[in-house]
Amino acid sequence: MTQLHLTEEWDKVFPKSDKVTHSKVTFHNRYGITLVADLYTPVNATGKLPAIAVCGPFGAVKEQASGLYAQTMAERGFLTMAFDPSFTGESGGEPRYMASPDINTEDFQAAVDFLSVQEYVDPEKIGIIGICGWGGMALNAAAIDTRIKATVTATMYDMSRVNANGYFDSENSEEQRFEKRKALNQQRTEEYKTCVYVRGGGVVDPLPEDAPFFVKDYYDYYKTERGYHIRSLNSNDGWNVTGCMSFLNMPILRYSNEIRSAVLIIHGEKAHSCYFSKDAYADMVKDNAYTENKELMIIPDTVHTDLYDGGGKNAIPFDKITAFFQKNLK
Repeated sequence: MTQLHLTEEWDKVFPKSDKVTHSKVTFHNRYGITLVADLYTPVNATGKLPAIAVCGPFGAVKEQASGLYAQTMAERGFLTMAFDPSFTGESGGEPRYMASPDINTEDFQAAVDFLSVQEYVDPEKIGIIGICGWGGMALNAAAIDTRIKATVTATMYDMSRVNANGYFDSENSEEQRFEKRKALNQQRTEEYKTCVYVRGGGVVDPLPEDAPFFVKDYYDYYKTERGYHIRSLNSNDGWNVTGCMSFLNMPILRYSNEIRSAVLIIHGEKAHSCYFSKDAYADMVKDNAYTENKELMIIPDTVHTDLYDGGGKNAIPFDKITAFFQKNLK
């Protein structure tokens, strides 16, 4: 069992607010993995509060963007928690630095489990926020968990699609997927021999002059004082090479058009990843009898990481997010 080491000092990439109280909590998912979260409660809050669980980006930790979202929403009257997913950050799970469409969706459901039984939470008023790759996991959780009454995704990635098809669907063929599977399975054999999982590398550093814009965008957040964190996979050595293998065969948004609860999908107009949200929204509302509570919001002149921390231009539409949750968690 993983020995958890919880950091007590404030080590976030954003300043601490005096409008909320902060504490560390732990909870477990149904696979027996202990997860660690930062809990944010509005100062002087009374009674049972609406609650929001936040996670992401994919390869980040709760001390980065998800914590900023959670703290800001707590300032606006919600009880919130930002958690590290299984196998990463301060949370448990062995081997480290693995991802799973099933277990990581379960992590969101386990967060709902925890919130549902807290005496200061109204169990009928629970929502979730998923950022980047956790936006796709949030939609998958909303499709299976009827306790989730409202879902927000920000700068969403569909991790199944990008693993199976490559960026911009540039590797969307049986032959290219076969070559990926072949290489990953060869890697598995070597790792079983050596009992060592090889890391894939996080955001490239040093940054090549000819790097694509989205790589530069990630570097600007994860490799600078803007967003660097010592426990972040993207800031350091990345996932295991075989860590995301199962996403190749397991599309996570298959039943998104059966989501009855409210969903707000937010993306930046100039983000390289915007096609994920546009297509996810179209698939979600197609043949869905519950479309009146679904919305796609495109933020003008905004790139992918602008929705991590505002990008220095207040790009995160917190007023819109607040109004959405106030309407749907009532």
